[in-house]
Amino acid sequence: MLLLKISAKENISRETDSQQSRESITPELIDRHWYENIYQGDRMPQLTLRAVIMGMLLGGFMSLSNLYVGLKTGWGVGVAITACILSYAIWTTLRRLFPRFIASDMSILENNAMQSTASSAGYSTGGTMVSAVAAYLIVTGQHIGFWVLLAWTFFLAVLGVVMAIPMKRQMINIEQLRFPSGIAAATTLKSLHLRGEEAVLQARALFCAGGVGMVIAWMRDAMSLITPKFSIPALLDIPLLSIAGVPAIQYTFAFEGSLLLAAAGAIMGFKVAWSMMVGAVFNYGFLAPYVYNQFNHIDPASGLVVHDAITALGYRGIVSWSMWTGAAIMVSSGIFSFAMQGRTALRAFTSFGNRKASQREESPLDRIEVPNSWFIFGTIISGAACVFILHYAFHTAFWMGIPVIVMTFFLGLVACRATGETDTTPLGAMGKITQLTYGILAPADMVTNLMTAGVTAGAAGSSADLLTDLKCGYLLGANPRKQFLAQLLGVFAGTAIVVPAFYLIVPQVSVLGSERFPAPAAQVWAGVAMMLSKGLASLHPAAQWGLMIGLLIGIVIPLLEIYSPRSIKPFIPSAMGLGLALVIPEWNSISIFIGAILALSFAKQRPVLASIYTIPVASGIIAGESLMGVAIALLAALKIIG
Repeated sequence: MLLLKISAKENISRETDSQQSRESITPELIDRHWYENIYQGDRMPQLTLRAVIMGMLLGGFMSLSNLYVGLKTGWGVGVAITACILSYAIWTTLRRLFPRFIASDMSILENNAMQSTASSAGYSTGGTMVSAVAAYLIVTGQHIGFWVLLAWTFFLAVLGVVMAIPMKRQMINIEQLRFPSGIAAATTLKSLHLRGEEAVLQARALFCAGGVGMVIAWMRDAMSLITPKFSIPALLDIPLLSIAGVPAIQYTFAFEGSLLLAAAGAIMGFKVAWSMMVGAVFNYGFLAPYVYNQFNHIDPASGLVVHDAITALGYRGIVSWSMWTGAAIMVSSGIFSFAMQGRTALRAFTSFGNRKASQREESPLDRIEVPNSWFIFGTIISGAACVFILHYAFHTAFWMGIPVIVMTFFLGLVACRATGETDTTPLGAMGKITQLTYGILAPADMVTNLMTAGVTAGAAGSSADLLTDLKCGYLLGANPRKQFLAQLLGVFAGTAIVVPAFYLIVPQVSVLGSERFPAPAAQVWAGVAMMLSKGLASLHPAAQWGLMIGLLIGIVIPLLEIYSPRSIKPFIPSAMGLGLALVIPEWNSISIFIGAILALSFAKQRPVLASIYTIPVASGIIAGESLMGVAIALLAALKIIG
């Protein structure tokens, strides 16, 4: 929502302008000013049963949406703002329908606790599922045991939640880091409670768009199993288009019978979208045909042409080669960009150890902040559980399991600071640092490589999510201890729903890397693990060249973004967009580009309407189509349809 983003930017600007004046004020004065002028956690309901139940239900359903979108694109979708709008609309409707049973609306702090629970359930528990866990399935060919995966997902999320405790006061209270998504969520809640008419319009748009998404998914996926004659085709050929003498669809050029990724493109923004389109066209339209026809030989026995680098046309055959270039771009750009933010990393460690800033005497916040004892005991319990599971389920030596918990804390500290300063959590880069470390410690052990990196990425993502929520609560005057408990409760709901759903949606390894679920994040993780275990010599020379060129591109683009003149920067592509385009089909990139173009045009022609409707409509389509897609997959797995 453009208006909300503008409001958030204004808040950010005010915080930035006053940053220097805050440096001369003691932490005690900052805390006291907040406690006396902003805090209202003792004056209105916050952590109530209805808020927690609503958050668990919404977050649980949205965890399915994130699982579905993550397996398709490798991206995670934040659920806080969507949960705020949905909760407000649902509760307002229920109160009108059942006034005898629902006597009051939720307070703004109840809605804040609700979105913390929903965000935890919908986001914190599913990140490792579409990355390390799915990569484990690709590498080993078999699923992790149900109870092992249930415990693994739960304790990883809890580890991230408790590790954020000592970071909160320094990053949010004292340094007042921006955490832009947290500011946007706070602005959304204020808007909902102050301007009810706009909230109703946004809720209606979200629900209507969700209905459209559900109908499309049902007509495409369910009807193809029930009555294929009346179904929407999953892919539509581009008429008269051919590449190197074969139909373009064999090089994945087609239109999707789906609006999900078009909606995702509307949210992603135009730069990422056009970068993906350029990368996809260059890869599937030029490079893939060249490599397919250039690297081949005649089989002496059969006399047939055997293609070496790209063994067969179609998504699976092409991506088995192009994924190495795409993965190299994403990994090198992520790590290099992070390395270029040396000041961010340095401040993360030096500020955390600043005793003058972190130790207070008689602060009014002592009774409402989360005590450090919760951090100590929580880290010991959840960390020990993760090490135990690493050893007994994944055969990782104890001496290798314990250091990863320590690494996770420090890498999570840096990831959280990066989130606070840039609103981007470099989970991929954090995971790859761990993968590279354990590629040295256990060079032939792909499972250890994946699952230790999964600890870092999973816990760091959960920590950053909690701090973003706590920033929202800080601006609203919420009780941080109660908000922490809301986040912790959300872990239970997300784990209980997303783990069994993963088994039903991905019953076997062949589902991953398919046209339905490309699983680009999992492919990158698995590819790095295989590369570290086998070495570069195992790759085809064309893939080796692609890997080296991808590494170079991933370094050059961040350098251009830093040192290019301002007039040139809009024309520099997104490294993540280019890399992602090489590990998903062309038709995915086409959909994302179309969605971004439509959103950009709408914003320019009708800026007020766009600020109200773009995000709710896009979120509704994503939620509706992905939830229906999950439901159809579950019905098919249970043999109810199909």
